[in-house]
Amino acid sequence: MPVTVAILALNEADRIEGALQSAAFADERLVLDAGSDDDTVELARAAGARVLETGLPGFVAQRNRALAEASNDRVFFLDADERISAELAASIQAAAGPGFRVRRQNRYLGQVVRGRFGRDRPLRLVDRRLARCVGGAVHEQLEVQGRVATLRGWLVHDPYRSRAEHLSTQDRYARLFVEGARAQGRTARWWDRMLRPTLHFVSAYLLRGGFLDGSVGLELALSGARHVADKWRKLAEDA
Repeated sequence: MPVTVAILALNEADRIEGALQSAAFADERLVLDAGSDDDTVELARAAGARVLETGLPGFVAQRNRALAEASNDRVFFLDADERISAELAASIQAAAGPGFRVRRQNRYLGQVVRGRFGRDRPLRLVDRRLARCVGGAVHEQLEVQGRVATLRGWLVHDPYRSRAEHLSTQDRYARLFVEGARAQGRTARWWDRMLRPTLHFVSAYLLRGGFLDGSVGLELALSGARHVADKWRKLAEDA
């Protein structure tokens, strides 16, 4: 059954080739580039991908465009910082149904993480005739009509090249959160600023197993709590 692997990209010259190589099994590899000023587009085309240069309309619009532009009804969404394992590739090729989640193994600066940050199951393989992307500027998500199953194999995820990139991403997400919250008329109350960061740390480090990852787990729990504090502080200051 033919499948399109779709990748949304922006300045991913150092990672796009690895992502496309892991998707070599696909009948079509489609890259939607949001305005890269590095060699992402050239490298993607050289690797055999079909590239659409789209500008930067936002993740929701980009994913919906990928669904519309794909040559096949089955579409698998892959990020440039992810790699499809051999077992997952075989599972994708054999899967038939409205939608499928993947087991994603997250790593932090090369270390496999077992706690809260370590594993999730995003919806990635969909029948485009039954799917759409919804959400805001920060956390978009795929929706599909019908039963959703889980594929075999791992999707390996290395989201950050460095700690500096991690902090930069958190700052960008905090600003996007404030923009979305203000558009919805939300305000920051005292308990948002005082309690949410502590609750996040307790959840990430204790309840959801961050302590299993040693110093990295502690670092991730603390940085997550700082991020929560920062976005609510920014919202309060912009009130």
